[in-house]
Amino acid sequence: MIVSRQDFLAQSGLETATLEVWIEQRWLIPRPSEQGPVFSDADLARARLIGDLTRDLGVNDEGVGVILHLMDQLHGLRRALADLRAAQTDP
Repeated sequence: MIVSRQDFLAQSGLETATLEVWIEQRWLIPRPSEQGPVFSDADLARARLIGDLTRDLGVNDEGVGVILHLMDQLHGLRRALADLRAAQTDP
């Protein structure tokens, strides 16, 4: 599902200033639309993860960046592996 900035703020519980910082850090990258930036379910899950890391686990900004980078790499590798498996099963 794609939601507007206002809906994203409401669903995530984030303050506007926090969202701005996370976008500046490129931890969240909204997609542009004619109505303004929009966010996906994956963005919402990522925001919740960032909140858990910073609030509950005390991870600092540098650590959050490292964790998110590693998670992005992991997801990319999983997609590549799935593509490879699909290519191997195609006749």
